This record gives sequence, structure tokens and C-alpha cells, in this order.
Amino acid sequence: MTTPLYRDATASPEDRIADLLSQMTIEEKAGQLTQYFYFGAPELPEGFDIESLPPEHRMFLEQPKMVEAATGDGLVGSALFVTNPATINRLQRIAVENTRLGIPLLFGFDVIHGLRTIFPVPVGLAASWDTNLVEAVQAVAAREARASGIHWTFAPMIDIARDPRWGRIVEGAGEDPVLGSAMAAAQVRGFQSDLGSDRVLAGPKHLAGYGAARGGRDYDDAEISDAELWNVYLPPFQAAIDAGAVNVMSAYMDLNGVPASANRWLLTDVLRQEMGFEGFVVSDASAVRSLETQHFAADQTDAAARAVNAGLDMEMAMSDAAFANLPTAVADGLVSEDAVDNAVRRVLQAKFRLGLFENPFVDENATAAVLDATAHRELARTAAERSIVLLKNAGSALPLDAAALGSIAVIGQLADSKRDQLGPWVFDHDTAETVTILNGLRSRLPGVTVTYAPGAGITERVFPSEFDRADPTVAATPADWDDEAEITRAVELAASADVAIVVVGQRQNQAGEKASTATLDLPGRQLEQLQRITATGTSVVLIVVSGRPLDLRWADEHVPAIVQAWYPGTRGGDAVAAVLLGDVSPAGRLPFTWPRHAGQVPLAYAHLRTFQPEGQGSRYFEGESTPLYPFGHGLSYADFDYTDLQLDQEEIAVGDTASASCTVRNSSNRTADEVVQLYIHQRHGTSSRPVRELKGFQRITLAAGEQRTLTFPLGPEQLRYWSAVTRGTVQDATTIDVWVGGDSNAKLSTTLRIND
Repeated sequence: MTTPLYRDATASPEDRIADLLSQMTIEEKAGQLTQYFYFGAPELPEGFDIESLPPEHRMFLEQPKMVEAATGDGLVGSALFVTNPATINRLQRIAVENTRLGIPLLFGFDVIHGLRTIFPVPVGLAASWDTNLVEAVQAVAAREARASGIHWTFAPMIDIARDPRWGRIVEGAGEDPVLGSAMAAAQVRGFQSDLGSDRVLAGPKHLAGYGAARGGRDYDDAEISDAELWNVYLPPFQAAIDAGAVNVMSAYMDLNGVPASANRWLLTDVLRQEMGFEGFVVSDASAVRSLETQHFAADQTDAAARAVNAGLDMEMAMSDAAFANLPTAVADGLVSEDAVDNAVRRVLQAKFRLGLFENPFVDENATAAVLDATAHRELARTAAERSIVLLKNAGSALPLDAAALGSIAVIGQLADSKRDQLGPWVFDHDTAETVTILNGLRSRLPGVTVTYAPGAGITERVFPSEFDRADPTVAATPADWDDEAEITRAVELAASADVAIVVVGQRQNQAGEKASTATLDLPGRQLEQLQRITATGTSVVLIVVSGRPLDLRWADEHVPAIVQAWYPGTRGGDAVAAVLLGDVSPAGRLPFTWPRHAGQVPLAYAHLRTFQPEGQGSRYFEGESTPLYPFGHGLSYADFDYTDLQLDQEEIAVGDTASASCTVRNSSNRTADEVVQLYIHQRHGTSSRPVRELKGFQRITLAAGEQRTLTFPLGPEQLRYWSAVTRGTVQDATTIDVWVGGDSNAKLSTTLRIND
């Protein structure tokens, strides 16, 4: 029997795909464009009456068998949410050995900030301003995922987020397109590299504008001007594509009145023609079916046709996929078979690039060694250390002197909550190996009495998180918790200690998808507890565990030291202890502007001057409209001096490049990192431009007394922008103000003249 050309590993992928396509039925083609969740089903007792269950419960139990049957019929191209190597191999055998063509499945999973080794949440990783670190982190995540049989991650999430009420701000890189682009590219490189046997496909998401959902409400529509879309929201996607991303995920919501998953302008004109993307596009969960829900498509056949015609290649579905209607849509002339073939071709290209036709199975015996790697946990500690932001340090309250400490009181439920420390969007974690903040301090201070009180309860969500249902490790305040008694005990414990480490924030299920908030207040009576502890006179250090900025106005006024720890991951407790005790000097910097309260949001540093710029800080009559902490802010245990900001050319022509250089000196007596940031402002031109824009940054390590001269380019890549006047990209003849410093309020400045 002659081996089909598509089975010939020596043939080109293009020839193999053409041969395979020529043999596929339209139903099999639709199957390759269909991805199903596969949760697995529990063992049911003999005689269990499944018909007596509510429809949604019955569907959950029946869905795995449905997926297996569809796979055996060659009607599934991909499965997601499977992490067990044995299960992956079993499903893969069905696809490879029990179907007519034997096309392997592509397995995807949400590997957002680690699989078994959990790193700081993405917004925390962005706070490191360290692209090399972020690339290394995602390379480890890819290694663990591929060893488990996963081929593809639905990450990085690269939505710009300027409204911290939006729950998914925790998954991204904050508010700035330059920092966001750098983090997007680093993550894609880490996940994919050369797509070898220890790498996975990256899937940057969500195209586009999901972070601008109205009111910060998850799934609500977004209205974004063309200028803001091109200048703010799309650059991270371009960076991810330039870094080689093989997949892009479309967003759920309507963008300017058109659902993103069936928006031809977005998915074809912009993504493919303008950005040059050649990979495949997958919808977010049930987003194609939702086209009917959103009153865009007439029915599911129309939804499938409109999505494919727009440029969507694969549907992510729970069950009853809309793309199962593609054969009917083709027969009815709603979509051409050529359009379907183009989508199938892009999906098959990814499978061939991964080598799945030659190596479809995972080595189950090798998984454990990869997941248990000590080096992965050490990188988790390093990543957490480099992500921590010192927000305030009055009177050098930090670092603590271990030799002078007799006792420490650690207060707060989040100080010893293993699950909350890991943050949201982890599904294959092991909390047993998590080092909490309390554990980290006790380990670091064996000769010091470290006592603990959980203190104030953290109020639960009014609307429970659906993601908690499948997570037995979720932490919560007990229903019979006596808040007053526990707060009183915590205050008494703090009063008797040399130092009180008070940990406040939000639980992990109060951040992430379906975790938007109307307020930035600390949940429950955490603020009251902090106030009562501070009133005892004991020195207080505040640790904030969160994925968004919270209202710290009172703390900023009354507490000498404040540390933003994010959700720091598997080894986060060790990292927090290392920062508090001065083993490392904190060098994390804020990837967003920190508002004073929710009434200010959205609040971004890169705003336009508009009318009466001198009154920017007094827009609200009852209080300041300025940030509590600026974008790029973060303190250090060292002091850095910025001098000698110079341009190699004071005037250049449009299209040319100048270099800005400055000298940074560590004037302290300890080695430390600094994040050097360069900002610009264009004084006049085709369009108004923001008061400041980040255009370059470098994280550097300087020994005590060491100085270094850093150089940043200022050319078309930094100076051009999309203008609503010309409906395209322009670079103006103008004057550019240039600043260099440690945050977006940098003072050291010069000017560059751009001539025609």
C-alpha cells in the first residue's frame, strides 16, 4: 500500500497539506477548525439516572463522551483543558489510530504564568521591566506544558488595560504600549523559540480592545477611536507577530459595534494585511456561538459563515459547535469551500511545525522529572524578587535589621493563604509546595519569634466565581468567622511585637476573568484593622497582595513602608522575605498609574494636554485628580543619580535617528538594580500627542559607586504615530522634549529638533 504524501516527512509541509486537503471531506475540514473543551467526567455509580439532572449538569457529564465520539469520527481538530499525559495520549490515539486520515489533535491549555511552577501573575512580571527574565519564565512554563502533552498556550494576554476595575488587568502588562509590546515579544519568544520539543505555540490575545470594556466590566463592548486603537491597543499584537507568534485569539466583545470574532476589518485587513500575520486565529470560548447572542448573526450557520469569512480559523467551543454547520453554510453559498480550505491550511501548518504527524504522543514517563525541577522553583523565587515594587519607604523603614529583631507579628489572612498567593488563572498547581509570606519570614528568621494572626475576614464575592467550582484549594473566610474577636487578637499581637507585617489585598478569585469590581477599596475590615494596628505605635510594614491598584490613601499617609507583592507565585514568600530583610534591593516598577480611588479611573499617564493643562491636578472640585503613585514608580534601597543627558545630534531630518545618552550612578553603598526610563513629548504636529510617552527602558545592575552611560535611539520607530488627520502613520517635523529618569515624572530633560 502506497504511503500518502502527507505522511512523507521528507516532503515539504506545503505539499503535505495540499495532499491532505485533497482527501478531506467538508465535514472533516470543519472538524479541523473545531476545538472542544475536555474536562473529563467523574465515575458515576451504577444505575445513576443522568436524565434526572438539570440540562447544564447533564451536558457536563455527557460532554466528554461526545468529544471522544466526535474525535473518532474525525470531526475534532483540537482539544483544550487536558493536562494529564495519559489522557492526552488516549485522546490522541483515537485521532491518530481510529480515524480515516489519522490527523493528530492539537492540545491547548491556559498556561498563563506557569503550569506546575507558578510565577508572579503577568502584571507582576511586567513590573520587573525585565524582558530577559520574562522570556526565561515562559520558557520554563512551556517546558512543563510540553512535558505534560500540551502543544499550545492561550497566552500571552497582551490587552492594554487602563481601567483597573477590569479584572483581567492582572493578566496583562498594564497601561503602556511600549512596555506592553516588549513584554508581549518576550513571552512569545519564551513560549515558542524555535518550536522545539520543549516549546509550545504562543497565542497572544485578545484581538482587540478587550481591555477597554465599558466601565471595566468584563465582556461589555468597547468603543475605541482609531487613533487610540492604532497607537495604544494594537502595538503589542504587532510586537507578538514580529516575535513569531503562530496563533492569535480574537476577543469576545463588540469593538466599535462589530463583534471581534467576525470582524473582517480587524481579522483580515488589519491582522493579516497590515500586520503581516500568517498563523491561525482561534476564537475565545463560545465566541462564535455568541455572535447570535450578540444579535449579529441570524443563527449558528450564519455565525459560522460570518466568522470564517472574516478570517477566523478555529472555534473554541464547549459543545454543539457553530462550525459543525460549515458544511451547510458551504452548500448554501454563505461561505466558499476555498475560504474553509484556507483556514484548515493554517491549522495544519501549525501541526506540521510542531512535528505532530511524526511525534503525536507525549512521553508519560518523563513528565514528573520536568514538573519537579528544582531550577524551575528557583526561577520562580527570582521572578518574584524582581517583580516586587517598594511603593513607600519613609525614614528608611526598610530593610529590616534581622539582628535587631526580637519579634515580628504577621497579620492578615493573605499572609498564609497558599492558594491566594498563586493568583488567578492557574489550574494544575500544587499548593503543598507553595511558600507563603508567613513561611518565608519564619524560614528567613529562625532566631526571631514570628507570630501570626489571620485577623479581619475578607468578604466574599456577591456573585461567586465559576472557576472556583473545579478548584478544591480555594481559600475563603469561614462563615462563622468572628471579625471583631479576630481583629482584636491581631491588634494585641501586633502591639506586643517589635514590627508588625500587615498583609492586605484581594483574594485571587477577586482578580481575573469575571472579577471586575466597582470599587478599589480593601475588602472587609482590612483598612480598619490596619488603622487599629498603626495606632498601637508598633512599627508597621504593609504588604499588598493584589493584581490591581487598591485604595491606599490612608496607608500612604500613615504607614511608613508599603510593598506591592502582587500574587507572587510558588516561591513568593521567600521573595517577600528577601526584600523585607534587604537580601535584595527591590527594583520592580509600576506598569500602570496608581489612582487614589476608583472615581478617577481610567487614569493613564500618557494623556493629552487638552484645555488648561495647568489645572490637570484639580479637575475634581473635592480632591486631587493626580495619581497616588505615577507610572514607572518604584523605590530602592540604593540611591541613583542621573546626569549628562545628551543627544548625539540636536537636529535631525524626518526619518533619521538620533541617540540620547545619560549617565546613571549608584551613589549608595550597596549593589542594586535600577530601571532607567526614557520619555518624550511632541510639542506640535499633525495631531495632538500625549504629555509623555515611554519610548525606551533598561533595567541595569550597578555596584556601589558604579556608574554607566546608557543610550536610547530616537528615530522613526519611536517618533511616528497614527494620525486621524491622515488616516495613517506620520512622523512630523517638530520639537521633541526628552526626559530620562526613574519614573514617568522624570526631571532630567533636553530637546530634539526634527526638520523636514
